[in-house]
Amino acid sequence: MPVKNKKHRTVIFSLVLIAVFALSACSNGQGEESAATDVLTPTPTEAPMAARVNGEGILLSDYESELRRYQAGADEVQIDVADDAARQQVLNYLIEQALFMQSAQENGYTISEDALSQKIDQLTQARGGQASLDAYLSDNFYTEDSFRRAIARELAVIWMRNFIIDQVPSTAEQAHARQILVDSENMALAVLRRLEVGTSFSDLAYEYDPLTGGDLGWFPRGYLFQPAVEEAAFALEPGQYSGVIETNYGFHIVGVIERDQQRELKGDALLAAQRTAIETWLADRRDQSAIEIYVN
Repeated sequence: MPVKNKKHRTVIFSLVLIAVFALSACSNGQGEESAATDVLTPTPTEAPMAARVNGEGILLSDYESELRRYQAGADEVQIDVADDAARQQVLNYLIEQALFMQSAQENGYTISEDALSQKIDQLTQARGGQASLDAYLSDNFYTEDSFRRAIARELAVIWMRNFIIDQVPSTAEQAHARQILVDSENMALAVLRRLEVGTSFSDLAYEYDPLTGGDLGWFPRGYLFQPAVEEAAFALEPGQYSGVIETNYGFHIVGVIERDQQRELKGDALLAAQRTAIETWLADRRDQSAIEIYVN
């Protein structure tokens, strides 16, 4: 299908990542490229740079094009982003891509020019042919060379993300808890007094939340949006309940139903553990890297 107009620009950065995910084996993908030869050569260092990451340059032209895509996407969905914020977000995005790509190469990832050309051919066919791809590149501020570099980066980023995710344990210590959440401290203290005289926590939880009884389900550390509630749950044994905990949501009393030292991570909990692993890796990698920035 031909690309229509600039409404097909990506809201955040570009559509490249989505396309690459569809065409590469997202579950792992470590085998196909790792055996390749004729590795891509580094970007020429004499070209104008926006930044350097551990000595490797981020081309100024790539930064400027990515900034145009970001701003066009924000305009399309009518999000007002200050110029300084846009520049910072785009620069951070490209720095993070460089960190992922460097680490992927350190861990054995390579891709040959032929393999990269095959990926681009697949994208070309998926978009309906060369004319359609050319229209997409034009609408989204790519040249053929910059698009090729973007695809190479995205493939390396995907590989490294999967490499990190594959190392996330499939089990973790988890708690199963309920909460009683009320609007005022006085109401919470009244609930606490009723618990202290022997009222069932479950009965009280259903009194204040008839639909779910305040059931938080099973969760590992780092999963809940209220860290204080989570911390209280992991400090309690089954059958125990906390004191009054104040958060932005109100006043909580937490009661633990069960604990499991090695419960399988599933669904959102597994995704949260994977996301945390990637964020932690990225923060550590950035702290250990030499980053020079040449744009304001």
